[in-house]
Amino acid sequence: MPIDYEKEYDNHARVPEHPKIAACRAHAAAAYRAAAPGAELGISYGPSPRQIIDLFPARAGTDAPLAMFIHGGGWRALDPSSFSHMAAGPNAHDVSVAIAGYDLCPQVTVAAIIEEMRAACLLLWRKFHKRIFIYGHSAGGHLAACMLATDWKTVAPDTLADLVPAAYVISGVFDVTPLLHVAQYQDLRLDEKSAHVVSPLYWQVPAGRKLAIAVGALESSEFLRQSRGIAQAWRQAMTQLSYEEIPDANHFTVVDPLADAQSAMTKRVVELAQQVAAMKL
Repeated sequence: MPIDYEKEYDNHARVPEHPKIAACRAHAAAAYRAAAPGAELGISYGPSPRQIIDLFPARAGTDAPLAMFIHGGGWRALDPSSFSHMAAGPNAHDVSVAIAGYDLCPQVTVAAIIEEMRAACLLLWRKFHKRIFIYGHSAGGHLAACMLATDWKTVAPDTLADLVPAAYVISGVFDVTPLLHVAQYQDLRLDEKSAHVVSPLYWQVPAGRKLAIAVGALESSEFLRQSRGIAQAWRQAMTQLSYEEIPDANHFTVVDPLADAQSAMTKRVVELAQQVAAMKL
């Protein structure tokens, strides 16, 4: 039976309460942004107003591990201000967190957004001279995987080849080609060739990196396939790889545990960030 890609990738239809979830998320983000001590909002890493980082430093200051969170929205929506609380859990364990923004399709291409996230990582490297742990959700999971699979010496000779040695990807899309069959994604302006190029599933990931994968257990079969697929494709290259389906979580609620300092998801993020910080320069 043919896959109904329209249905499989329509998370708004699958989760009809998504407006309420979004409103709660925006409220939680605003509350955390207002309360977070020392937050630096709107740090520019490029010429566009959307090319910014909101930085939530840990109490440990310059000695803290450094993480960067990339939000979702189908490469076409949302901004860092709706995700400030994704720093809350890691901050509570003395991990500094940068929430990255980027330009949106169709004004730019997915390939351009990948380059923007690389530019954001390079700004953090030049500011802190530290390796970066990346975590991201949905389209942000895709972008986080792209950062993990980057040979950074080919991007900027003044950095480390393994600038991003570990990532946590949450309900990501790693094979973009199915979206060619989804009407709502036509404004990504992809064809078979360009969709393949921006699909990290098909990239040669450098050996020795670490990947944690999480996906909501209530997600569509395609989103489950996406996460299982990247686990299988990259397993041989990883020094550490884990896969987990989060019980009772849909595509939108799956990231909620990141705001909870005691959640298993936060503890995994913190563990990976600390492992990255412990690596010698």
